[in-house]
Formats: sequence, C-alpha cells, structure tokens
Amino acid sequence: MHRRSAVLSTVTLYSVPKDSPRDLDSTSSSDAADPVGSPARGNGVHVPTEDATVHSEKLWVPLWWWPAGLAIGALLAAEVHMGAPGIRAWLPYLLLLPLPIWALYWLSRMRVEVVRNASGEGELRAGQAHLPLDVIARAAVVPRTAKSAALGRQLDPLAFVQHRTWVKQMVLIVLDDPDDPTPYWLVSSTRPEELVAALARPTPEDRA
Repeated sequence: MHRRSAVLSTVTLYSVPKDSPRDLDSTSSSDAADPVGSPARGNGVHVPTEDATVHSEKLWVPLWWWPAGLAIGALLAAEVHMGAPGIRAWLPYLLLLPLPIWALYWLSRMRVEVVRNASGEGELRAGQAHLPLDVIARAAVVPRTAKSAALGRQLDPLAFVQHRTWVKQMVLIVLDDPDDPTPYWLVSSTRPEELVAALARPTPEDRA
C-alpha cells in the first residue's frame, strides 16, 4: 500500500465517472423497451451495437533507429564479405540486411486501443492484455520526469506494466476490482492525454 500511495502521489489523478445505480436501472429498462436494432426512442436513429475504436496508437520505435539498424546490418555483412568473390559477395547482405528491419518491426508490434460500444461499455487493449473499462477507477498521465520513479522505487510488485523504453510518457490506470489483486496498470503511450480521455466513461448527460 505504501508503494501504491507513493506512485499515486506523483501524478494528478482524474476520476473516471461511473453511472449510479439509478442510471443503470433506467438504462436497463430503456434497453428492455427498445430491442436491439430498433429505432432509438424519440429520434428515429438506429442504435449501433458493434464496438467502435475511440483511441488507437501503435508504439513505433524512433525513426532514427531504422537507418541505424540498416547501417549495423550492412557493417556486419561487409565484415563477412571482406572483398571475397562468389557467394560471399552477396549472400551476407541478403541475409543480414533484413534482420534489423524485422527486429525493429517486432519491437513496434504493441498497439494500445480503447474500444467502446453504444452503451459505453468497452475495454482497454494493450498488446495481448485486455482490461474492461468498468473496473477502472481513475487514470492519470505519468510525465517523463516521474517515469523513472514510477517504474523504480515506487512500483508496486503486483502492478501490470506494458513499457516501451523509447516512449517517454505513460498512463497510470488505477483499478477498482475486488476479484483482481492488481492495483494498477502502467502503459506506455505516445498520446497519454488522449488515452486518459478515451478511458473516461460517458456520463448519462453525455449519452443524452
């Protein structure tokens, strides 16, 4: 608890509003009255049921890594070549030049997404990990000045971390799930403010 409190003290937390039981009851009764695919009451608009992506970003490596990787591959290939004729004149380049491209693309494979349906339910996707939005209590941006502390002495051992070293900022996502011992998530993000905004549940006024 001490480590968790220390992490929370380094960032400004924004509460994620949740519907009150009354709002949930009224929503449920409205859904029961209007079957899926029927026009919404009062406006004649069909209610979409499929999930919509409200935030998406892929954590690409920095641009300068690509020419640097190709240069390293070419240097290694030249070391094998060493001016020799025949197969050694081209095979090292054929084999070694694609390796840094593949490695950099593999490092950039993680995507951070927030998907949401028409009722406001959805989930956060960070790589292969999925988190329902209704268990998120609050979220906050971890600036680059607080990143080392959040990942170091203040890190809770039970926290879930999706970190990419070249991404300077992160988002702290505090959970409110009695069935999950994970206190919070730390996720790298190139657009942390947009991610925090996407995680906020719409209020009944927003849906009206």
